[in-house]
Amino acid sequence: MPKQLLLIWAIICSGIITYFCLTNSSNIPAFNFPSIDKIVHFCFHFGFTISWILFFKKELKGQHANDYKAYLISFIFSVFFGITIEILQGILTATRTPDVTDVLANTIGATAGVFSAIGFRKQIDKIIGI
Repeated sequence: MPKQLLLIWAIICSGIITYFCLTNSSNIPAFNFPSIDKIVHFCFHFGFTISWILFFKKELKGQHANDYKAYLISFIFSVFFGITIEILQGILTATRTPDVTDVLANTIGATAGVFSAIGFRKQIDKIIGI
């Protein structure tokens, strides 16, 4: 799989997350399910982290003895992205407020993404062609 395609995919995922986190919350259907907001944050950052891991694994292949740098970069990027989104919710939106527990859910999702990618390393390498 070409690294440009992986980059485009990661950027699209990032854009979708940004849109849904910064759009007017009244435009999003309400669900009467406990902690749905935290589950969504977890899932967003799980997917975000996996998407960027795929790109960075392909990008860094051959430059380093191992690809754990891709996991670390993707994790840090996900955490800082989540913190930035929370700050922007307080600055740019009238219907959303920053929430520390959202950052925690984001971080847990990013952590799960990293450990899942490590656990499925061989399958991921096969999919992206390294």
